[in-house]
Amino acid sequence: MSDSGQARPKVGLFVTCLVDLFRPQVGFAAVKLIEEAGCDVDVPMAQTCCGQPAYNSGDSADARDIAQATIRAFEGFDYVVAPSGSCAGMLKKHYPQLFSDDPDWRARAEAFSVRVHELVSFLTDIMGLDAVAATHPATATYHDSCSGLRELGIAAQPRALLASVEGLTLKEMRDPDVCCGFGGTFCVKYSDISNAIVEKKTQTIEASGAELLLAGDLGCLMNMAGKLKRQGSAIEARHVAEVLAGMTDTAPIGGKG
Repeated sequence: MSDSGQARPKVGLFVTCLVDLFRPQVGFAAVKLIEEAGCDVDVPMAQTCCGQPAYNSGDSADARDIAQATIRAFEGFDYVVAPSGSCAGMLKKHYPQLFSDDPDWRARAEAFSVRVHELVSFLTDIMGLDAVAATHPATATYHDSCSGLRELGIAAQPRALLASVEGLTLKEMRDPDVCCGFGGTFCVKYSDISNAIVEKKTQTIEASGAELLLAGDLGCLMNMAGKLKRQGSAIEARHVAEVLAGMTDTAPIGGKG
């Protein structure tokens, strides 16, 4: 119960595959931020992938099976929050589409989707957070990931919270909304095109004069951080949640611990 006597909202954290396997720190940061915003957080152990790789590859049958399992795993929560615009977009926008020929499951998917939010937009748009108690002396630039921006309208929210981080200066890169070339399975199927896209992206990141690259999707960050490292750049990369939560003691993405 909160100090006012009202029950705290129950949030189910959708961790995402990449966070679970490559950057658990982002999940811990998400829990910290959500709890400090006034919610209770649980991480359903039955969750798996959001199904986006199958969905984007045209495997609707497996995507539906995954969607049904996810919906079941998150029943009973007031909100479902993901530290990823890409995964949140899949859960929120595409789950109902998977069941266009199944009225019962479509209704269930629609009821699920209205409870789904990307992490930073949840903090600002739903919980009304306008500042964080974090310090990170650095000059940073922010990349707008494709799904978060175009499917969920996430752009102003992370910048508003980053503006409250003590010591952080945000320097916009040119065309921050241009794709980094990751695109999930796209970077595997079309590696040459992906590499050309991310090379242009890292040029704009370098030109910004920032020493820190931030974004809300780990896939994009791993792609850009990898390219920056191969180019010998000293620019570090972190998920925005790490900075907002004040959890930056670990090595940056692609860095040595």
